[in-house]
Amino acid sequence: MDDHTTGTAPNYTKACIVMFGVNITWILVAIWAIWGLIAAMLLGLGVNHLIERGRIWAAQRQEASIRRGKPF
Repeated sequence: MDDHTTGTAPNYTKACIVMFGVNITWILVAIWAIWGLIAAMLLGLGVNHLIERGRIWAAQRQEASIRRGKPF
């Protein structure tokens, strides 16, 4: 007599991406106000570099996984 059905979890991907943008924006504006534009630009470039490196690392992991015969 269990009438409770388990539904699917909501997809919060878009909300996560939007909130990342909002948070990175106010952090960069605060750094700009405190230390200046150069510091904010350097931090932005550093974050961009880490994101690009993350893509490269993920591609390398996927390649290695495929070579081992395991699905990624």
